[in-house]
Amino acid sequence: METFLIKALQLIMSLSLLVIIHEMGHFLFARLFKTRVEKFCLFFDPWFTLFKFKPKKSETEYAMGWLPLGGYVKISGMIDESMDTEQMKQPVKPWEFRAKPAWQRLLIMVGGVLFNFLLALFIYSMILFAWGDSYIPVQKAPLGMDFNETMHNVGFKDGDILISADGKPFDRMGGDLLTAIVDARQVTVRRDGQEASVYIPEGLMDRLLADSTRFADFRYPYMVDSLVAGSPAQLAGLMPGDSITHMDGRSISFLDFLQAMDVRRKEAQTTTNDSLHTALRRVNLTYIRDGISHNLTVEADSAFKIGVFPEQRTSRLMPVVQEEYTFFSSFPAGIKLGVNTLAGYVDQMKYLFSKEGAKQLGGFGTIGSIFPATWDWHQFWYMTAFLSIILAFMNILPIPALDGGHVLFLLYEIIARRKPSDKFMERAQMVGMFLLFALLLWANFNDILRFLF
Repeated sequence: METFLIKALQLIMSLSLLVIIHEMGHFLFARLFKTRVEKFCLFFDPWFTLFKFKPKKSETEYAMGWLPLGGYVKISGMIDESMDTEQMKQPVKPWEFRAKPAWQRLLIMVGGVLFNFLLALFIYSMILFAWGDSYIPVQKAPLGMDFNETMHNVGFKDGDILISADGKPFDRMGGDLLTAIVDARQVTVRRDGQEASVYIPEGLMDRLLADSTRFADFRYPYMVDSLVAGSPAQLAGLMPGDSITHMDGRSISFLDFLQAMDVRRKEAQTTTNDSLHTALRRVNLTYIRDGISHNLTVEADSAFKIGVFPEQRTSRLMPVVQEEYTFFSSFPAGIKLGVNTLAGYVDQMKYLFSKEGAKQLGGFGTIGSIFPATWDWHQFWYMTAFLSIILAFMNILPIPALDGGHVLFLLYEIIARRKPSDKFMERAQMVGMFLLFALLLWANFNDILRFLF
């Protein structure tokens, strides 16, 4: 329950900030061009609002709704979510949206998207300034990667070190790396000290989207953190800091060792042969201490445990690159990070229109799940910046009822030199709202299915 509350609080805080900044973009451009804003509302308020107030001598009422699905500003003389068609039947007033030149209306409509994108760039910059940037270079991962079953079927093997895709070197783990792999014809890996090629089939992303596991993860070494007093491992001579590299002559990672011991335990439970049972409990290990390789044999206990507490899979076990930024150098780096994030997200949107991509579409449950289970300001701001990028991109899509729909009609007006009729705009707004609500229902229905199954 505590984990749910922490995630929910982060989600609400993040979305509230993004909605306020988005609507502030519309609001400030509207006021810049002396366009009246009748209402500024955080969240939606069908039937009633949680609270509202209107400052003296102000034309704008400020309110907070009860339905946390977004927010809005009601601009005079504009067909929007309020569907106030009666206002549109009245004579045009000089302070109304419809009375302004097309270029001013265009800036008012893109103001929200612009502010969300600028917010993301600013947050990314401040993250780099405050925490720097740290990552594990995939080409220098000492034990390579563990791959899921789909990647195994393609031709990757556990322990492969990713080098390049179609000759373009890999840098770090992330969405860009996955995109580079699925869009490539050939991926180069280092396998057993030599370079090898893996040829990528068509439709790999669809197969990966259907998986319930990540396509790959780093293979972490099995390093001894501490030992149980009197345990088989301690009696055999293992010590804290030892790094186990091989089991029965086979190179292993942290995960390999756990899986191998689990397999032995299950085999022992099904055998009645005492000598085989004893052999299964005998584990031959190779470990490194002070740069020197050693061998020893440990006989696991009846539960097939050797009494070792391994070092948790932290960055301390891997070659981490840490880059620091001054206040001023953080801005160009933050801008680059924001632009690359947007480009990567736009590139991955093409998979949304596939069968498996549609299944992956998520609602508020999916968005909330990306926040950490414990409070972490670094991750909170990182995910807020990412959501700000998503909100900016989704709002600029040319769908009626979104900012991008209004921009599309304004561009038509500028090119054709005539406005679409108010009746057309009303119908387009209704169609757009229907599409958005259908999309919202589908996304949250997917969340329910994932929770139940």
